Amino acid sequence: MGLRERKKAETRAALSWAALRLTVERGFGEVKVEDIAEAAGVSPRTFNNYFSSKGEAIFARHLDRCLRVAEALREHPEEPLWDAIARAVPLQFEPNAPGQTHPVLDAARWGAGVRMMVAEPALQGELLRAGAAAEAGIAAAVAERTGTDLERDLYPHLVASAITSAVNAAMAHSLRADPPEPLAPLLADALAQLKAGLPTP
Repeated sequence: MGLRERKKAETRAALSWAALRLTVERGFGEVKVEDIAEAAGVSPRTFNNYFSSKGEAIFARHLDRCLRVAEALREHPEEPLWDAIARAVPLQFEPNAPGQTHPVLDAARWGAGVRMMVAEPALQGELLRAGAAAEAGIAAAVAERTGTDLERDLYPHLVASAITSAVNAAMAHSLRADPPEPLAPLLADALAQLKAGLPTP
């Protein structure tokens, strides 16, 4: 990635983090594009160059994490698929992963704010769009690794759906736990259960 592309990626990440943080702290209806731009140190016009809405900005951070999973799955093609998945997915949700440079100081308060945010009706459509884009990116990577056809074969879509479902289930469990549980170990556990065929506990 060249300097210009890196700067653009940093600006996008800063805007997404600002949108997410302010929404969690204040509530979706109390956050304006101008607030997000100011928090990221850019102009509202710059915000509009990156995102078409507040909702898109909020979920861009999560989408980018999932797309980095797809990138990681394209590495080490000799590795068994589910071993690669078990390595790649939790890694993107570690506190020191790319884009995760903003520590959460009060996990309980943050979790309550995120629960309110994802329940916001005005954000449901954008959440679904981000999830569909993430699943499509992962499916394409799985198809490349397995030599399957993205148009004709069920397998890459099934694996991508299983991965995104595991991420969603682990995130929901992390948020409802009291106190909140770290996400990466939950993801590792969820993926291990999937690899084992979801045996009855």
